Amino acid sequence: MKKIILNILKPLSFLPALAMMYIIYSFSAQTGEASGNLSYAVSYKIVEIGNDVLETGFTEAQIGRYAHRIEHPVRKLAHMTEYFLLAVAVSFPFYVYGLRGFALMVAAGLICVGFAAGDEYHQSFVAGRGPSKKDVMIDSIGVFFGILCVRIVCWTALAPFNAAKHIAERARRRSRTRKSSRERHTRQVP
Repeated sequence: MKKIILNILKPLSFLPALAMMYIIYSFSAQTGEASGNLSYAVSYKIVEIGNDVLETGFTEAQIGRYAHRIEHPVRKLAHMTEYFLLAVAVSFPFYVYGLRGFALMVAAGLICVGFAAGDEYHQSFVAGRGPSKKDVMIDSIGVFFGILCVRIVCWTALAPFNAAKHIAERARRRSRTRKSSRERHTRQVP
C-alpha cells in the first residue's frame, strides 16, 4: 500500500516546478511598461523600508531617486531568484527519484536554462520587451546555485540515513555470507 501511495505522490513532486514556470511565464508576459513599473515599485518599497529602519529621513523625492538607482540591480536579482527557486523546484524531485551528482546538475540545469532561453524568446513577442542573452546568463547563475543548494541540503540531511542504510546493507551481506559459509561447512562434514 505504501508503495502505491508513493507511486501516486511522486509525480506530484513536480507541481512546484510547474507552478514556478507559470509564475515566471506570467512575469514575462507583462508589457515592458508594466514590468518596469513593478520593478520600480519594488525598488521604491525597498528604499522606503530602509529609510524607516535606518531612520535616514529621506524625502519622497530622495526615495524616488534611490529607487531609480537600484531598480536595475533589483530586476537582475529578481531574475536570479526566480531561477534559483525554479532550480530547487526541479532538482528536488529528481533527487527524490534517485538522480544524484553530476547527472542531477546536467538534467536540472538543461531544463532550467532551456526554460530561461525559451522565456527570453517568449519576451520577443511581448510589447516593449525583448530577448537578452545576458538575462539567460543571469538566470543560469540562479539555476547553478539552486541546484547546488539542493545537492548540499539533501546530502547533509539525508547523509545520516544513507549511512545507516549502507551499514544495514553491509550487515545483511555479512550475515548471508556467514550463513552460506556455515551451510557449506555443514554439507562438507559427514
